[in-house]
Amino acid sequence: MAPALVELPPQQVLSFTKSGSGEYKEAFNGGPKAFRQDAELQGTEKQPPAKYPNYLPTWNPEKKYPPLELFEHYDHGKDANAAFPNLLKDAKVAEMTANIGMEIEGVQLSKLTEEGKNELALFVAQNKVVAFRNQDFADLHIQDALNIGGYFGRHHIHPTSGGPAGFPQVHLVHRGADDTTSRDFFEERTNSVTWHSDVTYEKQPPGTTFLYLLDGPSAGGDTLFCNQVAAYRRLSPEFRKRLHGLEAVHSAVEQADNSRNRGGVVRREPISSIHPLVRTHPVTGEKALFVNPQFTRRIIGYKKEESDFLLKFLYDHIAKGQDFQARVKWAPGTVVVWDNRVTAHSALLDWEDGQRRHLARITPQAERPYETPFDG
Repeated sequence: MAPALVELPPQQVLSFTKSGSGEYKEAFNGGPKAFRQDAELQGTEKQPPAKYPNYLPTWNPEKKYPPLELFEHYDHGKDANAAFPNLLKDAKVAEMTANIGMEIEGVQLSKLTEEGKNELALFVAQNKVVAFRNQDFADLHIQDALNIGGYFGRHHIHPTSGGPAGFPQVHLVHRGADDTTSRDFFEERTNSVTWHSDVTYEKQPPGTTFLYLLDGPSAGGDTLFCNQVAAYRRLSPEFRKRLHGLEAVHSAVEQADNSRNRGGVVRREPISSIHPLVRTHPVTGEKALFVNPQFTRRIIGYKKEESDFLLKFLYDHIAKGQDFQARVKWAPGTVVVWDNRVTAHSALLDWEDGQRRHLARITPQAERPYETPFDG
């Protein structure tokens, strides 16, 4: 039976950066050892070839990157016209839910002017996640897609994921043809939900983020999104006051260990960062919870049991908040843009027939997380 999950060895839980509520988990056995190039290029008896072979993942174990340096980020949402005349001029807009998410047709992201991109940054920050349908993003040259994403911040090169040949700035989500490891996974687990905000262990985690479908199952593989601003506001004023000023450790160690354990790469040595439990958005001024069980490990200044108790409450609050969540159903030509600073998300592993799921993410980094004074 193929391994479904890589978990922390018990002895590692004693480490300061790794202790605390939550655990890193992978819902399938990806990486170079699981990648079957012939099946992707030629197809199999049951599955067709990959629609976008130029986006198939590659891993170079010899390629290493130095630690990321801090940079000054500027959010273009500050320059946006809040009436969105350039972004929504010809758009058909529909709400996903009452308090998170929009679906848009009639807008081509690749054709946006600078003014339209500024408005996109603000619109996404306000609505948290936006699904753009009927896009040509996947058909662009990869560098052209990167040029669009690069307007919103410095590109993040993921330390462990595979990327298209020559374009390590693109993070690939890839589950290949005839991969049925979900059956193995659910022998050990009751669900595949892994709430997280992307790479929060970085000193400057991502902001405006792009994810676009290349190939997917006929049904399943949807993505859940959570409004972390609404999650924060749902808490009582006294509880919000208690969270003010608290900071937590976010760790990349578990992700790096998991990659090594399944024969993958670690392009950059894993780090840990300390971020506030509540962060402020630089454009909207909204405050959002900024913790997740994938990467958050411990609250600074709390004993382990105290930290575990509070973090578990926050994780449960986020996971159970179906009334501030949305579910994005993928379709050909879909590009989902979200603000990673004020949302959490989780993919769903709910199809077992071996259909390919292949997506590409462009991940501009943003400012260092910060919290403004408590406002009651």
